[in-house]
Amino acid sequence: MSSKTHRDEKNFNQAALDYHKAEPKGKIEVIPSKPHSSQRDLSLAYSPGVAVPCMEIHDKPETVYDYTGKGNLVAVISNGTAVLGLGDIGAEASKPVMEGKGLLFKIFADINVFDIEIDEKDPDKFIQIVKGIAPTFGGINLEDIKAPEAFYIEQKLKEELDIPLMHDDQHGTAIISAAALINSLQIANKKIEEVRMVVNGAGAAAIACTNLYISLGLKRENVLMCDSKGVINHKRENLTSEKIDFIAHTDIETLEDAVKGSDVFIGLSKGNVMTPEMLSSMKENPIVFALANPDPEIAYDLALATRKDVIMATGRSDYPNQVNNVLGFPYIFRGALDVQAKGINEEMKLAAVHAIADLAKEPVPEAVILAYNVQNLQFGREYFIPKPFDNRLITKVSSAVAKAAIESGIARKTIEDFEEYENQLLDRMGRDEKLVRMMQSRAKSNPKRITLGNAEEYNVLKAAQILYEEGIAFPSLLGDKKYIKEQMERFGINLDIPIIDPSDDDQKENRKRYRETLWKLRQRKGMNEYKAKRYVRQRDYFGPLMLRHGDTDGLIVGFSKNYTSVLRPVLEVIEKDKGVDKVAAMMMILSEKKPIFFADTSINQNPTAEDLVNIAKMAEITVKSFAIEPRIAMLGFENFAAISETSKKVAKAVSILHEKYPKMVVDGEIQPDFAMNADHLSDYPFSKLGTTPANTFVFPNLESANLSYKIIRGMKVAQVIGPILMGLKQPVHVLQMRSSVDEIVNLATVAVLDAQRRENKK
Repeated sequence: MSSKTHRDEKNFNQAALDYHKAEPKGKIEVIPSKPHSSQRDLSLAYSPGVAVPCMEIHDKPETVYDYTGKGNLVAVISNGTAVLGLGDIGAEASKPVMEGKGLLFKIFADINVFDIEIDEKDPDKFIQIVKGIAPTFGGINLEDIKAPEAFYIEQKLKEELDIPLMHDDQHGTAIISAAALINSLQIANKKIEEVRMVVNGAGAAAIACTNLYISLGLKRENVLMCDSKGVINHKRENLTSEKIDFIAHTDIETLEDAVKGSDVFIGLSKGNVMTPEMLSSMKENPIVFALANPDPEIAYDLALATRKDVIMATGRSDYPNQVNNVLGFPYIFRGALDVQAKGINEEMKLAAVHAIADLAKEPVPEAVILAYNVQNLQFGREYFIPKPFDNRLITKVSSAVAKAAIESGIARKTIEDFEEYENQLLDRMGRDEKLVRMMQSRAKSNPKRITLGNAEEYNVLKAAQILYEEGIAFPSLLGDKKYIKEQMERFGINLDIPIIDPSDDDQKENRKRYRETLWKLRQRKGMNEYKAKRYVRQRDYFGPLMLRHGDTDGLIVGFSKNYTSVLRPVLEVIEKDKGVDKVAAMMMILSEKKPIFFADTSINQNPTAEDLVNIAKMAEITVKSFAIEPRIAMLGFENFAAISETSKKVAKAVSILHEKYPKMVVDGEIQPDFAMNADHLSDYPFSKLGTTPANTFVFPNLESANLSYKIIRGMKVAQVIGPILMGLKQPVHVLQMRSSVDEIVNLATVAVLDAQRRENKK
């Protein structure tokens, strides 16, 4: 292992420990869902009011779904005997994994989770414990239980419980890979009932996958299954009951011989067991699912170098066609819970398979393309499984599962209007931080050089470490090199990235170039050559000059200085975009609901009507760059009255916008609470906002915008990203004073996306 790799691993390991240890410890928490501030609230929540729903449930057990959170609560249960990549580490050590699974349930499908780690390896005792606690939950996700016990435990619990239950290690992988198989066979122009398949691995996932493929039409006699001892054939002895079902009457014994002439290879085993020679021995258009993680059975690049006609999927996110369980389990449980299903049957699983497969064949929305920073996503060899950040998964898969449950007679509750149900699902998903994850995913697809000022500060150094290790950007540090290195040593941050010291000897040529540029820019604005020579040694000028000369792709400055003083050198060096009279700033607010945007929060103190027009237009362009359709409210303290001078100014701006940009969804003057409420908006049928709430707010002056976002930031009720500068030709953004590590990382991510957008535009 190289010293760099060892250092990166050490940094990552410490970051993982810090992440889990940060207050509140762990990854999930329980929060009240009802008002609880008054004595009356508490008397309704507990004694004496709680007795009323208790007796209702006692008399009518089915009403437990009406009066409790059971219908949206899943247990993630494990005994820690087969934790992915770690093996039998025990119940308590598995808890971080189970909390992580709970986090995925919440962020992808808005399902609440209790993680339950049971210190019991005896299958029958384990079953009794789960049965005993089952009344608490609307569904149960079994996780990381070793085979063959996993088969027995799941089967027994399915027979004895009447709620959705699934061992995701088996069925999650089976469902996603089955969808991928359907589509890859179509691309290869092969029929499932005719293909020869080799399955390498004979654990819970491999057995479940193969059984599901058989239910899709795969012939059992066309399957060769291999375990660590080779092909499971008629010569083998002491096989488990599950393996007995896949005994092949053949003399073939090795994986190498098994893959010769095969059409499909499914790897659910360990890394690097398939050689290029094995791949070469497969039939035309071979389908290879190398699903071992983190090292596939054959590396993606090696497979493509070996055969151009290979159709490949892996379990990794950094290659096309990732078989990722998160495409399935959140939405399968979502659909099952929403119809109060008595279980998860084959019909529901197959419905999920076909919904996922069909989704990959549909035109991909611009938002998904932007999320992955690709020119195009089109059904074919490099895209036959939907991407995890595709927002359509929750509607397509959950609805399909719910319909299958109803049609197969396993649902207690019927959905009459599926269009309305899909709208409800989309409303649920306004609550997560999916936008940040999508932004970072886009950044990683084409990272850019981002220079960070104030690099001696711990938060900036830590942010640089995250940007570097996560592959979001190629960061460089701007400041006093000696002091930065001292601080890195002090904080235990080991980073092999550029440190740029404007006063260092290695910057002599750059100082000369930058001085000439600065003097030419400012010589008729009060700056002489001596001042230019002195200023280029200051990082506040050196950073923008680096950007102007193309020596970095984006710049993040600020953190410890007054916003105005940091912004002045930027505006003196970086040109405005074409048609921009004044730059402006915008904040992105990520609350429990959908993201909203505030402008102008930092620059224009008392904008004119014409300034407000420009701010609104820049805001529209910026919001669209995040794959969000802007709905702009021009704010005032009156609703379409234009009585005060401020309201008249805003009304004039709206009139200009409607005339110059008739397709823009913008209106006002309107109060923010009205602009955010569909019922209130219905009082103004003439408004371009219609009855859909606004997501972008242009304030009438700087004070109102700045104070509004700072109240939100201070209350810590939302994540705040920005200020995002709008109207400059190059990506530069100014941090708020004392920004957190996350705020710096997020703003640097915005800078990467900004640079990508400008590159694509060229």
